[in-house]
Amino acid sequence: MGKSITASIIFEAQSLNYGEGIGNISELKKLTRNDGNYYSLETRQALTYDIRRLGNDIFGWNLQTVDKSKGTIQFKNEYTIKDSEEMDLFGYMKTAKKGDDDKGGSLIRSAAARVSTAISLEPYKSDMDFLSNKGFADRIGEHPNLANSEQHLSYYSYTFTIDLDKIGVDGDIKLSNEERAKRVNQFLDLVKILNRNIRGRQENLSPLFIIGGMYDIANPFFLGRIKLINNNQKFDINVEPLKNALEMTILDCNVKDNTGIGLVKGIFNNEEEILNITDNKLSVEGFFKDLKSRVNEYYGA
Repeated sequence: MGKSITASIIFEAQSLNYGEGIGNISELKKLTRNDGNYYSLETRQALTYDIRRLGNDIFGWNLQTVDKSKGTIQFKNEYTIKDSEEMDLFGYMKTAKKGDDDKGGSLIRSAAARVSTAISLEPYKSDMDFLSNKGFADRIGEHPNLANSEQHLSYYSYTFTIDLDKIGVDGDIKLSNEERAKRVNQFLDLVKILNRNIRGRQENLSPLFIIGGMYDIANPFFLGRIKLINNNQKFDINVEPLKNALEMTILDCNVKDNTGIGLVKGIFNNEEEILNITDNKLSVEGFFKDLKSRVNEYYGA
């Protein structure tokens, strides 16, 4: 029976993803919900960009795998998942032009590791930052250029899911179990220390709370169930949606029996209530160590 990993994360950060903007106003990417509030976000493309960036910085992932020889920027034909961790984890599409001996078409491999958009858990309330280059302008006796930038400091939540049976497998290619385990564990390490470089800042996307584990199917059980409650100027995590998710069963296996929680203490008001929803309660570091151990066990690495 195959196995998959899923986990949902809460982290705290500020102003993570900007859109096109209007005039001299830089606008955050946002969603509107039925409560009438705006919620800022970081797209899955931005999240996986930083996973790739850190994968290259820390583990030496090969990112020199793309070109524009076929008219669009895409992976080169000569590269496979054997050569590229990102192609293995996040999938690819390679297209071929129609020719005398070629019918064209595309070669697609779906992602084995899927990452959701990170959405703020606190509404955006129109905070703005007034900017100028006065320091530079003063040097040459000129008037400064002015700009405005939307700002939002908030908790965010996102979810990742990894199909362990798809890692390292693509057509006739099958990597060793040791290599497959290494790639999954590198992904987990990158999520644990994830950060984002944006507009002269480095934001910490490392989990303050994480819930998940290894399951018989690839399903984001806790996606959409991470909610905060404002309690005396400090936040609670609403445990009721999480409890409902833990009650689910798949193929005679209970979600709760395979789920762990990692928590940074001193952040959320209802720590004891959070930790009591499952028996496997750990620090964030302990959560990742436990999950990596189970990955190694599954692959026999």
